[in-house]
Amino acid sequence: MRLLIINPNTTEAMTRSVEAAATAVAAPETRITAVNPEHGPAAIQGPEDGERALPGLYQVFEREIKRNAAHDAVIIACFDDTGLWELRERAPQGVPVIGIGEAGYHAAMLLSTRFSVVTTLAVSVPVLEENIARYGFAQRCARVRASGVPVLDLESAKERSHATIEQQVALAFSEDGVQAVVLGCAGMADLAQDISRRFRRPVIDGVAAAVGLCETLYRSTKPLKPA
Repeated sequence: MRLLIINPNTTEAMTRSVEAAATAVAAPETRITAVNPEHGPAAIQGPEDGERALPGLYQVFEREIKRNAAHDAVIIACFDDTGLWELRERAPQGVPVIGIGEAGYHAAMLLSTRFSVVTTLAVSVPVLEENIARYGFAQRCARVRASGVPVLDLESAKERSHATIEQQVALAFSEDGVQAVVLGCAGMADLAQDISRRFRRPVIDGVAAAVGLCETLYRSTKPLKPA
């Protein structure tokens, strides 16, 4: 399987972190290409950044699809699911485009009756709540929690930001009446397994969820090879 991952922001370090997280959970035969635009916001925090990211996102999508028409699936590696609906309309027939937010919510609903989300800044909360409602998941989501951690701090101030995220996960489990928590940023991808082990409950990374979903769709829809 050939999987294209697009980080809609321009921060190369985050793209490489997402690539590493995806590779860690992907099947051995899955080939991953991870890219980001050259122009646009360094981080997507709120609707204005999302709008600014769209031209670069569309450009890199068109370039990569034209360069390698053999991509079997595309992942949008921003938890806001930036440009998701538009890129689904532009994708070649049979090539799914999956957002890590949408994938994370699906995983949470399969693992629990109710879930919460722990994201970065408060400016992102309305975007995520709108997406959850649009997907029809609002009754299953207890709360979207803002940790107060800027996106880029997840790379530049890891120890402090990771401790804050873990604290918010603890509060979600103790206060929200949920059985699962979704981490609401691609930059949190490397935290999910450790936090899950600590709390012994599902803490979901949208990158891993999206990779697994893409692989499942590929296996279930690819034509059978002749004997």
